Formats: sequence, C-alpha cells, structure tokens
Amino acid sequence: MTGSAGGPVVAGVGPSPQGMQVVRLAAQEAAAHRRDLTLLHAFDWEAAFAAPSIAGPRAEAEELIARAAAIANEVEPEVSVRGEIVEGPPVAALVRRSGSAFMVAVGDGGMTHQAACLHADVAAVQLAARAGCPVLVGRPDPPPPGPVLVGVDGSDSTPATLGFALDCAARRQARLVAIRVVEPGRPGATEDALAETVARAGRAHPGVATECHTVRGDPGVVLVEQARSAQLTIVGARGDQPGRGMLGSVSQSLLYHAPSPVIVVRGMAGGPPDAAGHP
Repeated sequence: MTGSAGGPVVAGVGPSPQGMQVVRLAAQEAAAHRRDLTLLHAFDWEAAFAAPSIAGPRAEAEELIARAAAIANEVEPEVSVRGEIVEGPPVAALVRRSGSAFMVAVGDGGMTHQAACLHADVAAVQLAARAGCPVLVGRPDPPPPGPVLVGVDGSDSTPATLGFALDCAARRQARLVAIRVVEPGRPGATEDALAETVARAGRAHPGVATECHTVRGDPGVVLVEQARSAQLTIVGARGDQPGRGMLGSVSQSLLYHAPSPVIVVRGMAGGPPDAAGHP
C-alpha cells in the first residue's frame, strides 16, 4: 500500500499544546502542495467510559477538532479543511489513513527536549516506520526561514527522496541544500558525483537554487547539526534497505534530535507524487 498522489494531507490532532503547531504546519503543506487537509483525532472510548459522563470527553474531542479547523483556516484560508473523529489508537488510525493520504503529519511528542535515549515506540517514530506515504514530524517551535535540507545516500530511494525535496523547495521558493555524508574509512562519492545526481533530478525544477556538499563523518550527527538552520529536513525512511516497517538509523537520529520539522519519505519508490490538477 502506498500513499495517494491526489490524497489529502492528514494531520493527527491531539490535546497537547504542540498539537496546534502541527495543524499550522500541516495547513501550510496542504496549501503548498494544493491538497485538502484532514484533521484526524483518535477518540479513546476506554477513557470516555471511565469519565463521569461519556458526553463530556466526546464534546471535548469535537471542540478540539473545531479549534484545530479554525487555526487551519486562519493560517491558510484557501485550503479545504475536514475534521474527523475516529475510534482507536492514534498511530494505528494514521497508519490506516496513510494508504490514501498524500502526507501524514504528527507532533514529535517532545522528543527534541529530552536528552535521554527514547524508545522506538514513540508515536512519531512508529508512524514514520509504518506509514504508506511521507510523514511530517513537527516541532513545538516555528522553524527558521532557512533552506530545505535533504540527506542523499546514493541508495535506490535517492531519486524519490531528492525529487520530493526539490518539489518542496520549489513550492517554498527556497534553496535546496543536499548533503551526502560518508562515514570515515568508507569509500565515498565525490562532490561532482553528488552535484550530477542533484542536477539530474533538478531538471524538473529548474528554478530551484541548489547547494551540494559531500563530507565525512557520522551521517546522523552531521545532518542533525545542519538541520539547525533549515526550515525543513527531508530524508528517506531507510537508505540501503527501503521498505515498509523499517526505519534507518539516520532517519531516527533526525526524528529524535533535529530542531527543524522532518519529513521521512515513504511509499514513493516511483518518484514524487504529482497528480493531475496539482502542479
């Protein structure tokens, strides 16, 4: 199952303070890619039954969706917004919806503010590992007005990841910074090889200014550091072994530690989606 090129951006909406920042980011993505926006809240019936009245938690869920829709309409008035309340765990609901979505968006659960190592069952990590379309993981604070950063590893997933990153940069009218990190002691591609790869992919987006760097170091550490000045960081789900249900160490490092929003590209082996009527 792969994401739908013509599907909506689906944002997971929860009660945390960070939830509304994710709604803002998702609305901006929907506007940039000319998609509809679906605001999805997973309703916990077990907690509702434990409350003095079931009507109370349900009313709170409806109020949450209404508040999120108002924020989305304020940020991007031209985007069509639809609210939906579903039953079940949030990750499972978003994974199911990812098969027909253009992108799913979720908060990071406070990962960037925790110094300790986190478990892989964090909702954002689980979603990025299992979704059938690209996954946007938002941060509590608005990103800086920097370039779009993309990690390039030369694997089979590179064309789809790079194509998606170029498309995002074009829609933001932003510069694209492509970085390939080669671990010490390993043979690596030259700067010219990376520039060739980016130039080939960039033919579809001639207006995007690009910058290419091949450096040696730990890929996760280097990309996290570069992400500090990026408005968005994009990476493939798993470099040399793309596939559903897996998430590579570099993408995990970015999800845990990058201060900018991160998009993990999944479900796009054939290249970036570009539905008719959505230039």
